[in-house]
Order: sequence, then C-alpha cells, then structure tokens
Amino acid sequence: MEIIIKGVTEEFAEKLVALAAQHSAELSITTVHPGWTVDRAEHYLRSLPAGARRMAEMVIVDGDGYIDADQLRSVLGKLNGPSNALTRAVPRGVRKGWWPEGTPAPITPVSDPDNPSWHQNIAYRMNKEIVPVFREALSRIAGLPPETDNGDDQDGDGQQP
Repeated sequence: MEIIIKGVTEEFAEKLVALAAQHSAELSITTVHPGWTVDRAEHYLRSLPAGARRMAEMVIVDGDGYIDADQLRSVLGKLNGPSNALTRAVPRGVRKGWWPEGTPAPITPVSDPDNPSWHQNIAYRMNKEIVPVFREALSRIAGLPPETDNGDDQDGDGQQP
C-alpha cells in the first residue's frame, strides 16, 4: 500500500509515522520543502525570458532584494511583460515538477500603501533570506559557457530546442 500526503509539516509527518508504528504498519514518509534552493533558483532564472531575467537580476543584485519600480522602468521600459513572466514561472515550475506546490514566488510586487487602488507597483522585493540563494544561482549561470544558456528556452522546460 502506498499513501501520499502532500503539504504537511514535519511535525505532522513524525506523528503519522509514530501512529503507524503503534499498529505495526510499515510506513515511510518523504517530506519536500517548498522553499528555494540554489538548484531551484537556477532553474527558475533559466526559465525566464531575457527581460524578466534582467528584472530578477536587478532585484537580486542591484537592489539586494528591494528595488524601486521607477529604477526598473528606466532600464526595462514597461514592466508588465517581465513581471508577468516572473509570476507565471512559479506555477509552470510546479506543473513541470521543478519545485513542489506551495513554493512561494521569489519576487513580489509592492503596491503603493497610500493609493492601493492604483495598480502601478512602486517596487519589487525578494525575501532577504533567499537573496543569497538567488545570488548563488546567478553566479552559476554566469559561470557557464554561453552555448549552454542561450536564452532560447522557448517552452520554459529548461531544455534548449
């Protein structure tokens, strides 16, 4: 018999194993953490089109996890294309099995607190705890020869055509 339980805490998993042991059942549990690792971050960044990757790089490197939208616009122009690509990359990664469901978006928009109904974002941010993870991923990408990362990942599966 195989039982699959997703999205539980380690504490719950331990209790479940203890309960199974009380009834002489054999049970093994594998937990998957829905956080960002360097490998996942690298895959995420490689899956992005050029404009979105540049936006991510600016948030990570130039902003150290927080950058004003006006600064991004001065380099990238309109942000709807790159920001949409950042948003879509997370669910695509879940569908393709690159990271587990529940993995949070690494870069999120910051709305104007004084005018929340206005939809233009004032900044983009990344949790400070994962900035070093994404910096390492960017270092890995930069260290590879250009032919292994030509940005031609048209379907976002991490493979070149």
